[in-house]
Amino acid sequence: MRIGQRDFRTKGHAYVMGILNVTPDSFSDGGKYMDLDQALYHVEQMITDGMDIVDVGGESTRPGYTKVSEQEEIERVVPVIEAIKSRFNVPISLDTCKSEVAKAGISAGADMINDIWGLKYDDKMAQVIAESGLPCCLGHNRKEPKYTNLIEEIFWDLEASLDLANKAGITYDKIILDPGIGFGKSYENNLEIIDNLQKFHSLGCPVLLGASRKSVIGMGLDLPVNERVEGTLVTTVYGVQRGVMFVRVHDVKENVRAVKMTEAIRDGYKN
Repeated sequence: MRIGQRDFRTKGHAYVMGILNVTPDSFSDGGKYMDLDQALYHVEQMITDGMDIVDVGGESTRPGYTKVSEQEEIERVVPVIEAIKSRFNVPISLDTCKSEVAKAGISAGADMINDIWGLKYDDKMAQVIAESGLPCCLGHNRKEPKYTNLIEEIFWDLEASLDLANKAGITYDKIILDPGIGFGKSYENNLEIIDNLQKFHSLGCPVLLGASRKSVIGMGLDLPVNERVEGTLVTTVYGVQRGVMFVRVHDVKENVRAVKMTEAIRDGYKN
């Protein structure tokens, strides 16, 4: 899969997607990177630490978040995307579920769209992505964590997203799927998804895991957001073992090392 100027293997290796939230209220790092210089310094540090792609978000998606207008989200992300593009050679993912934001981000230089609602929030999103020719990550989300058969129902919902993509002209070779840890899921739901990540490969697309510092880790370890690195690393190891393509994380250096060591144990001694 080509993202920006780089080719990514869809099987056999997990890449690290670094999180850059240019928001005042994200659950983990809200307000830290609203200043452009601070954002660029953080990107530079994540690149030094081994980041493969940066995911820029301009609206918090934490539980109970305050929605912002399309214009405000555009004003947050576009200058950052333009600045990253002009200074660094790193693929840029734009985390948004709004078609106008996606359109502005693509014009600014975004190389991929990461939609946590899997094309279901904005009925124009699929066409915007299709016309751009860019790859996308389609996430699973629900307003309420109500399931009879969790894994099966996530499959159905993701298949519906794939159908929307297909009808718009987005080909399967440009799609990554995210089962949506923390989005319309209970603590137990999140644990079950992580333990069954390998099952999502049957949908025919590579998988992204986004569990970094989330409540599933906080609840499992009874720890605040700023003490969830070790718990995140466990989810990363699980993801690598279950064949995910990307782990989306806040702490790049530690997760790059975790991926490398896990893959060394799995593959390093084999001829």
